[in-house]
Amino acid sequence: MTKIVTFGEILLRLSTERHLRFSQAESYKATYGGGEFNVSVSLANYGLNTEYITRLPNNELGNCALKEMRKLNVGCQNVLLDGDRIGIYFLETGTSTRASNIVYDRENSGMSTLKKGMIDWKEILKDATWFHWSGITPSLSESAAEACVEALEIAKDMGLTISCDLNYRSKLWKYGKHPKEVMPKILQYCNVILGDLDTANFMLGLPQMNPDYQNQESLPVLYDTIFKLIPSLKFMATTLRYSVSASHQRIGGILYDGNTIYDADVQDVTPVVDRVGSGDAFMGGLIYGLNEEPLNKQRALNFAVAACCLKHTIAGDYNLVTLEEVEKLIGGDFTGKVSR
Repeated sequence: MTKIVTFGEILLRLSTERHLRFSQAESYKATYGGGEFNVSVSLANYGLNTEYITRLPNNELGNCALKEMRKLNVGCQNVLLDGDRIGIYFLETGTSTRASNIVYDRENSGMSTLKKGMIDWKEILKDATWFHWSGITPSLSESAAEACVEALEIAKDMGLTISCDLNYRSKLWKYGKHPKEVMPKILQYCNVILGDLDTANFMLGLPQMNPDYQNQESLPVLYDTIFKLIPSLKFMATTLRYSVSASHQRIGGILYDGNTIYDADVQDVTPVVDRVGSGDAFMGGLIYGLNEEPLNKQRALNFAVAACCLKHTIAGDYNLVTLEEVEKLIGGDFTGKVSR
């Protein structure tokens, strides 16, 4: 039976309402979110067994985050409740020509102070088939990066499929290490990576490529550069995002398996309700597709792109869509008609 374990930091999300600027806000809407948790929510919505591993304070805010996990059918029985505080991010949602803006408040959070040896990975992963992490965790602190390596070593030894969303966040790498000093070692464990070629090269310390994703014949040699550096890699996917404005996005995708380039048609998404979490929706869709029909790579990519498009229509971090809704979009129904 498929069981997917995700590992990362859940955050308290405080967002301005009605597209207000921070300077205009008199109150904030409080919800929760975080890259790896958002992936778990998607997979739970699609009917897969998921468990989320994180570290939270044993106080009311930590308990509220646990209640959120339970409400969304994400396993949380192994969450550590001993951190000093929960991480926070503030979101100013942009519109039209004004971009969104995020301010992080994560210093000394439970995950940023996580250390190797705190989590019993052998016990947690004993019945798991897939392990997912992202580049956010090793960006938080050196100790969090070491804890991530520990998890990956055990997951690999236990034969799990390992996936990663590169998720480069320039505002987070503040502890004196450049991604190219940390990520090459950690990415060696991966079987599936989501990220664009330039981000992958940046994290691996390679020259920038400036790839033309419209010229598919040029892409295999560029992806092969990554595959040669990461021998365990089986799939690399890239979300194609063409921003017309903050309110109008064009979404597509690429999947490469070391031999063949698969691409999905670009779809217009307008108006955008909330762009945050759309990459996580793509990742969740890709994991679902590769688990359910591992030989049908085109379908896995189509599922990921459709899930990503739908997330843009939903407020909050999570992609609160059903399997049936994604399937409907894959089938070409873009009408948005009322279901009666």
